[in-house]
Amino acid sequence: MGLGGCILLIGAGAILTFGTDWQMRSVNLDVVGAIMMIVGVIGVLAFLSIAKRRRVVVPSSTPLIDEERDRRL
Repeated sequence: MGLGGCILLIGAGAILTFGTDWQMRSVNLDVVGAIMMIVGVIGVLAFLSIAKRRRVVVPSSTPLIDEERDRRL
């Protein structure tokens, strides 16, 4: 699940928890919404953790050589 899906889960969970007043006998929509928000936040944290690891840049140990400058000399 990508970042957009996680944000969608958080939004849908918030709507179920805070924006509705529906009553159902077998399902508590407040709990379902809270679970969706928690799963969305965990997904965002996991996505950011993976994205942070991908951005690690290892400096090159070999020097860069300017071939154009060497030809002019």
